[in-house]
Amino acid sequence: MVLLPRGRCRGVAATAARRLLLGGTQGRVSGSHVCNQYRTSGSSPEEKKEFMQNGPDLQDFVSGELSDKSTWAEYKGNLKRQKGERLRLPPWLKTKIPMGKNYNKLKNTLRSLNLHTVCEEARCPNIGECWGGGEYATATATIMLMGDTCTRGCRFCSVKTAKNPPPLDPKEPYNTAKAIAEWGLDYVVLTSVDRDDMPDGGAEHFAKTVSHLKERNSKILVECLTPDFRGDLKAVEKVALSGLDVYAHNVETVPELQRKVRDPRANFEQSVRVLKHAKEVQPGVISKTSIMLGLGETDEQVYSTMKLLREADVDCLTLGQYMQPTKRHLKVEEYITPEKFKYWEKVGNDLGFHYTASGPLVRSSYKAGEFFLKNLVEKRKTKAI
Repeated sequence: MVLLPRGRCRGVAATAARRLLLGGTQGRVSGSHVCNQYRTSGSSPEEKKEFMQNGPDLQDFVSGELSDKSTWAEYKGNLKRQKGERLRLPPWLKTKIPMGKNYNKLKNTLRSLNLHTVCEEARCPNIGECWGGGEYATATATIMLMGDTCTRGCRFCSVKTAKNPPPLDPKEPYNTAKAIAEWGLDYVVLTSVDRDDMPDGGAEHFAKTVSHLKERNSKILVECLTPDFRGDLKAVEKVALSGLDVYAHNVETVPELQRKVRDPRANFEQSVRVLKHAKEVQPGVISKTSIMLGLGETDEQVYSTMKLLREADVDCLTLGQYMQPTKRHLKVEEYITPEKFKYWEKVGNDLGFHYTASGPLVRSSYKAGEFFLKNLVEKRKTKAI
């Protein structure tokens, strides 16, 4: 099991910041935490200490307000890549990883149970915010099931790949439930690598994990961020009917860039069928997907993609900046400004998504967003929406 806040190698979560290279779980991060530097100026020592412990909140991540805005206008670097060029990181993406008191506890629990974390595997920039607890003093983690080796080779993802990964750990569903029970979480995200080597793609493994979780805590809310199961709708049904609350699967990018960005076995139409079928077999479930920006897509393509997703009755959408995890992966074609991310958030709301999170550091799964989804799930259960 691996812990990731966009979990799995799918999409924005697994495409963590180019320079946010986590060695183990400690971070070497390019830039300084200008957010703390400026937002705490003029505050009392106690307020500064509290802010440093808590880290940025939901609005910080959604809006991209992670550094002093007065410096942004002075930035003279290119935002669009020229041939042969490697773009420099703009100021709004330079952030130091905050660590909270829950960080070590969560890390030690995972290690003792031999569980993996995609927060580390995918080098996610939000690891400290999610693991440390932040504003809500509750750690949130995305568990990556079925090992740390994927059978696919998407060009944006840093998770290691192999044609025949190690066999599944039959104790993992139980150990996962045990770990989450120890953390005392009320919302958890389960994700996985692709396992095309298995007949059902690991759907039964997902379902068992959800079942163990619900047995230990019937009130816990569970989001499953799944592979496409090679388009096997029976496998999709198995997960959708497992008792989960949110069914997530990421389309990753616009249809026009699918072949460039994703493994050839994945495509936009197949991903949309997965999302639609999950709701067809379980109408009460909330569906969710994510798009990376900065891969060379046009505004028209982004808008068209958002419309297609809403027409497919997708409830929640996240949009975040693609970050090149290593030199072997796709280069960033463009750094999207925080203002443009705000624009896409408004477009998403206007199109009717129940929840649109759009910002440079937004990943498909991160703590603050999950608190919003918790309320959305509860409203859906009471038929309020």
